[in-house]
Amino acid sequence: MASSPSLPAPGSRPKKPLGKMADWFRQTLLKKPKKMPDSSESAPSDASQPTSQDSSVPPSHSSVTSPSLPPSQASDSGSIRWSKDYDVCVCHSEEDLVAAQNLVSYLEGSTASLRCFLQLRDATPGGAIVSELCQALSSSHCRVLLITPGFLQDPWCKYQMLQALSDAPGAEGRTIPLLSGLSRAAYPPELRFMYYVDGRGPDGGFHQVKEAIMRYLQTLS
Repeated sequence: MASSPSLPAPGSRPKKPLGKMADWFRQTLLKKPKKMPDSSESAPSDASQPTSQDSSVPPSHSSVTSPSLPPSQASDSGSIRWSKDYDVCVCHSEEDLVAAQNLVSYLEGSTASLRCFLQLRDATPGGAIVSELCQALSSSHCRVLLITPGFLQDPWCKYQMLQALSDAPGAEGRTIPLLSGLSRAAYPPELRFMYYVDGRGPDGGFHQVKEAIMRYLQTLS
């Protein structure tokens, strides 16, 4: 008789091949649980995104204001001083032109930078002499009379003096006589009610003339 095939013992379970079992354990161990995203990582970085406040702030260089006039210039530009073309008109005789030029150079070269009218330099070519003189006197705050022997002997200079006095008879300090090369007795009687600057000093009285002009200009502001 042929032998019957062997049956597995009761209660025993069929075993998997060793190779397949090893592969199953390997796959099971290699599977990692999915990592839940962290709240801090999922949120966008604040540093990379500009806030509405930062985006509205302009760059530092754009906040620089345009240059403005210094306070001193701003105040001067609005003062009455600049309502006239000149600060001072220098009246002199023809033979005293060099002395007049020296005075003008001193006043214009000072720290005050006074604006001077000198007839032979600033008069309009072709203009009438009398008209130019009247225009210069009305366009100047002050007038300096360079009184010398040549000034007293020149009828045209006497006309300048009278015109200067009649232009502003009540303006105290506006007409400044500079007496040079004359004694006090030779001082014109038309100016006896005014103090004069003595030109016998080392600087010819130029500094005192400048101070007198500055004092008058200060009364305008």
